[in-house]
Amino acid sequence: MSETKHKLHTPGWVSDFQKFIMRGNVLDLAVGVVIGAAFSAIVGSAVKDILTPFIGLITGGVDFSNLFITLKGPVKDTLAEAQKAGAVTVNIGVFLNAVIQFLIVAFFIFWLTRILSKLNRKQEAAPEAPPAPTKEEVLLTEIRDLLAQKNS
Repeated sequence: MSETKHKLHTPGWVSDFQKFIMRGNVLDLAVGVVIGAAFSAIVGSAVKDILTPFIGLITGGVDFSNLFITLKGPVKDTLAEAQKAGAVTVNIGVFLNAVIQFLIVAFFIFWLTRILSKLNRKQEAAPEAPPAPTKEEVLLTEIRDLLAQKNS
């Protein structure tokens, strides 16, 4: 009896996928997503715990997190009570908090990229001194100058 080994056929896209995953910018993107998620939690807390109370104070005590419209079910004073009672609500305040969080993150990222871009431009703009000519270049320059003097 002859034994035949069956080689498991892997689709061509598997190796392409492996190359794609191992590229540096994909790994950088993964790190950015993880850091962005952590940063998002910080911004969420800043909006909910710091900014929203000030905005509520300016607008006469309006708590955005409790700004909602009851579509169906019992009308309650707070969103938590309405949700606990099983009411169907449109959560305007939650949406406004999400918009504020987005704007803060976008503003921060804008300034961060702008600062990093300026730092990068300054590093690129620093002129490098031209390298000293090699011995061959010096010799060729001398020969050229001597030939020019002889021909004139």
